[in-house]
Amino acid sequence: MLMRKLAVSTSILAFNFALFVPICGFAAPQSTPTLTVNIEQKGRGIEATSNSEVIIVSARRRDETAQSVPIALTAIGSEALSKRGAFSIQAVSTQVPTLQYTSSNPRNTALNIRGLGVSFGLANDGLEQGVGFYVDQVYNSRPAASAFDLLDIARVEILRGPQGTLFGKNTTAGAVSITTKLPSFDHEAEIEVSGGSAGFVQAKGVVSGPILKDHLAFRIAAGITQREGFIRLVPSNRLVNDLDNQAIRGQLLWVLEPSLKLRLVGDYNLSDADCCTQVYAGYGPTLRSAGRQFPALASALNYAPPSLNPYDRIADANAPIAARSELSGVSLIADKDLGGTALTLISAWRSWDWRPANDRDYTSLDILRQSANPVQQEQITHELRLASKGVQRLNYTIGLFAFRQKLKGQNVTEWGRDASFWLLGTATSNGTPIRSNLLDGYITRSNAVSTIDSRAAFAQVIWRASETITLTTGLRYTDEIKKADYAAQVEGGLATPNNALINAKLSIFRPQAYRVRFGDDAWTGDINLSWQPISSINLYVNYAKGFKSGGINLAGLPFNATNNPALDRAIISPEETQAYELGLKSQWFERRLTANVALFKSDVQDFQANVVDTGPGALRGYLANIEAVRSQGVELDLTLAPIQGLSAYLRTAFTDATYRSFKNAPCPLELIGNTTSSCDLSGKELPGTSPVALSLGAEYRWAAKAQKGEYYIGVDGTSRSSFFADASDSAYLKIRSYDLFNLRAGFTAEAGWEVFVLVRNVTDHDYMTLLTPQSGNSGFFSGVPGDPRTTQLTLRYHY
Repeated sequence: MLMRKLAVSTSILAFNFALFVPICGFAAPQSTPTLTVNIEQKGRGIEATSNSEVIIVSARRRDETAQSVPIALTAIGSEALSKRGAFSIQAVSTQVPTLQYTSSNPRNTALNIRGLGVSFGLANDGLEQGVGFYVDQVYNSRPAASAFDLLDIARVEILRGPQGTLFGKNTTAGAVSITTKLPSFDHEAEIEVSGGSAGFVQAKGVVSGPILKDHLAFRIAAGITQREGFIRLVPSNRLVNDLDNQAIRGQLLWVLEPSLKLRLVGDYNLSDADCCTQVYAGYGPTLRSAGRQFPALASALNYAPPSLNPYDRIADANAPIAARSELSGVSLIADKDLGGTALTLISAWRSWDWRPANDRDYTSLDILRQSANPVQQEQITHELRLASKGVQRLNYTIGLFAFRQKLKGQNVTEWGRDASFWLLGTATSNGTPIRSNLLDGYITRSNAVSTIDSRAAFAQVIWRASETITLTTGLRYTDEIKKADYAAQVEGGLATPNNALINAKLSIFRPQAYRVRFGDDAWTGDINLSWQPISSINLYVNYAKGFKSGGINLAGLPFNATNNPALDRAIISPEETQAYELGLKSQWFERRLTANVALFKSDVQDFQANVVDTGPGALRGYLANIEAVRSQGVELDLTLAPIQGLSAYLRTAFTDATYRSFKNAPCPLELIGNTTSSCDLSGKELPGTSPVALSLGAEYRWAAKAQKGEYYIGVDGTSRSSFFADASDSAYLKIRSYDLFNLRAGFTAEAGWEVFVLVRNVTDHDYMTLLTPQSGNSGFFSGVPGDPRTTQLTLRYHY
């Protein structure tokens, strides 16, 4: 609460390389090349420790200072990431108020910016994200890519608002762009080892250097992260929801001649945790009869949750759980200097393999034994760009982009011996349920195959109309074709000729199959006018249009009034965004104070949402269009370095994100059982959006008298006001506001080594990260509590 009051008061102040070869003319080097290295690669990160720090970003596909780019962005450098122990995008999101990261497992991961991107809910592989995720300029189409550890990172850039010109595909809400460190032509190595509470162990290593002097260099980075889980399963007494991550990345940088460089990157990432289960989080009465609600159902089956307090972190799931996720890929980046222009070609192949197992009712009851959704995805991307160099009166970037994805998904959902009573109701004898085996062993198996072919052409022009006024315009044309086949079969359960019982089984899930093919095309772009009266002040106004092509339901369709699959919902309409932004970027007192403010408004038509079927069977998410949503608000970003050794930052956002029109919405849990199957949520808040969010931190460094080096101490905090964790805005599924603080202290030696202690959630604050309604709509909901207080000790050595 204190942090939010501070936020309020502060804000008031406020394509293939064959084509490339003949163009480049691969000639033998004639002289010793000079390699231009991005300033950020060698810098200490973006948190200023003096008044001379320069922040370099590539938000417009060219190296520029962050303050000169007239859009809202946040950049966090490698040192800032390291010293805060931010080894994941989830940790990065605590430093960026308008970036919201949610994940119940790698597949069910979502990134939202300013309340937009993708709605909360179970993942649907036919739904594309609204926040583009890029690593070394390569687009990653599946959100699971953001769930892996960050390794050997130069910087992370979060671009807010539609990026439909240069980043293009699926950036209606913004983009997260990660840049890894380049191979070095000087010998370089770094090792980092950490240990901490809950069995936390993390080790990272980097080695880089020349293979062929001045012409060929390499870089290899590897890391592992392990930690025990914080949820205890009874009666096995086993800790689950742990961390078990591995990653390796290898790079080659080949300077064929001073004007031609090739960069080959290969990476492999594995997450293989005993994850992910949830704990009992609560019960809320619905409008169903008392006998069909959780207390009566649980009592009839002699069941009681192992704890009614979710912060005891005790669960009783009784089926295997697993969350094995593999991500790998290879990319080749070629840069050719043509004099006044630069030619860049990027080709990449990426693969993701998801193999889960879980007990989907999250209890020791035998309701939903499993609901596993393995996925295998491959993608190929090509991008060709031609861009002017330097700062000229007229700068431009033009390019072509091609993307192809093939995705295969499988689903196995199996119900157990308690399912018929829990989901359908069963007669009782003397108060004891007669356990029908109607659904015992009832299984649905489905297969989905989808392909996406996307092509685009784009151009951006930066015209410096005068010494102080710059006009930037961008345009992109995208054409996409999507195809999908889905088929689901059922088997098992009670074999019976009774039509009533057969229909009861089919009400849980019935066979369905469909095939779809469609195409979408659209023009997107932006126009930006900026005024820079002096070098330290940049005032801008921006309009941007974003587009996301139609989606395909790849998890089965909801049932219509005749209890048949609603085939008209196999495809959902494209999503279109129009965004407006007024911003001020400024620096004062010889760059000791950086103050940036942005006012924004985004209107989205046919917002693509993942909602949950309110029928009696499994929690089945399906895609739907919401007629109109809006996100508007203000952001403030302050960075201070008032005296030598002291640095601080404050980032805050006020966001009003609402359903402008959502008349045929799923009803919230408390209204399940009413006379209608839908509710009007128009005017309600978008899920996952905190109206007030705040990140702040400070660090002080001072020279050591006896040793050659410096001591430092720092604090970082994050605060989020309450937000809904479900698209229906159920009062039961609202995550309460929370404030979290981390403390760190350490010593950096001139000899290249560093040691520090980090305490996360220093107040041991209890908070939830996720709330989910459970099968049968009985009023029972589960959730995932946030991590308790943890400590770690880290030793790093670099030369």
